[in-house]
Amino acid sequence: MASTWLVVGLGNPGPRYADTRHNIGQMVVDELASRRGESFREHKGGARVVETWLRPGGDKFVLAKPNTFMNVSGTPVAALVRFYSVPPEQVIVVHDELDIPFDTVKLKIGGGHGGHNGVRDIARALTTPEFPRVRVGIGRPPGRQNPADWVLSPFGKDERANLPILVSDAADAVELLVEDGLLAAQQKHHAPR
Repeated sequence: MASTWLVVGLGNPGPRYADTRHNIGQMVVDELASRRGESFREHKGGARVVETWLRPGGDKFVLAKPNTFMNVSGTPVAALVRFYSVPPEQVIVVHDELDIPFDTVKLKIGGGHGGHNGVRDIARALTTPEFPRVRVGIGRPPGRQNPADWVLSPFGKDERANLPILVSDAADAVELLVEDGLLAAQQKHHAPR
């Protein structure tokens, strides 16, 4: 029997933040929607969503971009979890990760939030940190630049050249996680290129 997966791309709303490092989670769910020829629509849960399938006749795939700022993502995610009756182990959160080098994708279930306020707020709202995460590496800022300024800045020229590949890799990781499980996705994406 097919089940429902909720894939949440974290980011901040509005054009000011659209191309920033902090919004790479939303870029990944945009890619997943584009692969299916779908467009986002407003949902009463406080997010823009796409309801689709991983594969025709397969699991339902709900792609979501919260309308809130990153640090308060938990409320809309919890509302969508209730609306679609999705268990936490089938809520995939896609987000930027400072502690992973740019151009790298890592996956895990549960654990700490690593200082990521969006992940922290979702864990609080779901009353558990035990949900899958696709962590998209943005790397640490150079020198003494404030990490908050770094995540809210646009990708550099060299990064922009490789960004479509990184976004595609992260979208592949989401699909593989749903189809074949965490271990298979980790084996593919954690291996050195």
